[in-house]
Amino acid sequence: MTESEADLLVLLRELDDPEWLERPQHYDRGQTAVHFDVLVARLEGDFAARCTAERDTQDSSEYGRVVVPGEATVRGTRIVVCVSKFGSLALVCADNPGAFLGTDDAQAEGELDGADLAKVNRALVELGYVVVAEELLESDYDGPSQLPWHVQRPSWWDRFFGIF
Repeated sequence: MTESEADLLVLLRELDDPEWLERPQHYDRGQTAVHFDVLVARLEGDFAARCTAERDTQDSSEYGRVVVPGEATVRGTRIVVCVSKFGSLALVCADNPGAFLGTDDAQAEGELDGADLAKVNRALVELGYVVVAEELLESDYDGPSQLPWHVQRPSWWDRFFGIF
């Protein structure tokens, strides 16, 4: 199931509670960890490779990241999946967030294989994550939350994956 950009913006606005910046009000750390571990195992199985994972990121609205190693991908570029503490939001990037202008750009530059991207997106959707394009997350934040002073030009990335 692919969400339209307009639907995703509606979802981001629904999840944006100014009272709860780092995590949603009813955040269940244990459930998020279990869900994330299932994602890591799924990607390891799908790519037949050991994936590294960072979990339970402190002072951040991002829960963690899974890295599919470059050796396991067709183009030799690692794939990074970032998972937010909010609404099972997930972001897929080639190499690292911000390394490309999004997955379309990475594919156009020959750094990301479409079948590898489809494999990651399929795993995320089947596990109940909502995949949000990096291009959308990099758009200007226009919600009600007061983001930290150190954020120069607030984006939706800062709101749902940033450091607090």
